Amino acid sequence: MKLPKKNEIRKPSKTLAGVTPIAVMIYPRKCKHGTCLYCPSLDVPQSYTPLSPPVIRAKILNYNPSMQIKSRLKAFKLMNHPTDKIELIIMGGTFLEYPEKYQYEFVKSCYDGLNEKESKTLEQAKKINETAENRCVALCIETRPDVCGKKEIKRLIGFGCTRVELGVQCLDDKIYKKINRGHTVSDVIKATKLLKDSGFKIGYHIMPGLPGSNIKKDLELIKELFSNENFKPDQLKIYPCQVIKGASLEKLYKSGKYNPYTKEQLEILLIKILKQIPEYCRVMRIMRELPPKYIIAGTIRIDLRSNIESYLKKNKIKLNEIRFREIGFAIRDKKKSEKINSNIKIKKLEYSASKGKEIFLQAVNKDNVLFGLLRLRIPDKPFLDVLKNSAIIREIHVYGKSEKIGKRGLIQHKGLGKKLMKEAEKIAWKNNIKKISVISGVGVRRYYKKLGYKLKEEYMIKNINY
Repeated sequence: MKLPKKNEIRKPSKTLAGVTPIAVMIYPRKCKHGTCLYCPSLDVPQSYTPLSPPVIRAKILNYNPSMQIKSRLKAFKLMNHPTDKIELIIMGGTFLEYPEKYQYEFVKSCYDGLNEKESKTLEQAKKINETAENRCVALCIETRPDVCGKKEIKRLIGFGCTRVELGVQCLDDKIYKKINRGHTVSDVIKATKLLKDSGFKIGYHIMPGLPGSNIKKDLELIKELFSNENFKPDQLKIYPCQVIKGASLEKLYKSGKYNPYTKEQLEILLIKILKQIPEYCRVMRIMRELPPKYIIAGTIRIDLRSNIESYLKKNKIKLNEIRFREIGFAIRDKKKSEKINSNIKIKKLEYSASKGKEIFLQAVNKDNVLFGLLRLRIPDKPFLDVLKNSAIIREIHVYGKSEKIGKRGLIQHKGLGKKLMKEAEKIAWKNNIKKISVISGVGVRRYYKKLGYKLKEEYMIKNINY
């Protein structure tokens, strides 16, 4: 890799959302339910290919999580990115189905990699990470909706997990059966509610163009996702169905019984989908990063999102979804003649979800450019005693170029997070709730301690009084 010049940040968009993302792969293992129709079996982590970039890195390092993290830290530092606020993503299959001993050892090894020292226990590793040079401010784990019950959620909390991505794909039991998904819509509803009432931020993976679906059905899926209070995810990853070498779907395609959407069909569909996404949801990714060598049919354009967003901006079509509005990308894409208004107001949106009440606070300017957000939930019936009679902060995030902890940046570390927290506390008080619980990344606990919060059973908790 060619080294950047002094003060140059290579691939700056990687940290424009305010954190430095690091993905680690778990070792290959078959899912217990079998294999989904669209999923390849290529002796690598489920649903990936041998030439997928994270797989290549992981294989070289024998899937050792600590070594994977150290490798990525080194790369980010060489590119002049800050590494003190790490968003860690564990990917590669249904992690919570793996042997429990492996899960705990894997997560501990992740923290050891960030801490750059080995600990005796997971708890010790987490404690060290609170003040480490490379702090885990968010931990994301992928799972299936049917592998996300109370015992799994307790385990996630113990890991320091703050976000869960559910492989939802669609909301149709007939299609689930056709693609051998192994779970039901009911499982999606149950997992979503348990996670929200436990404070987690929730992402859904959805897959337009599955066998048994069509463009009309896919648009109805999006409408259902955000009109039915049983769902309403905070984030989406949109992975259009592709025919991949080694998947059972390849036989259906070659026999003429299945055809994926064309690039043109996908572009029209994705524009219609993006227009429906509400302002509390972030579209994390569109298209999977699959090497063209393994794609038998379906578009190979992994840059489809940038093409679509360029079209929308050129035609002055604005979206409500979060990523489209983030200040970091607004600064990156602005023209020399443009000036971004920095007069910020706190906007409040309330909506019902999973039998609870969500209060979505966002710091925006007059053009609806997003500087920061907070998700406050008044839950229905949390199964954890520590969350009884409490409002829950499921996420707080200040956007813009990631800055080192303690360094005032253009957007970050200027008090916006504290302002959002104060507003959330006032709202809880007005709702006659005198306790707030925060699901906190291990590396952010010190921040909440300064605001009067104390650690109790993995949550940062404060009794409020106004």
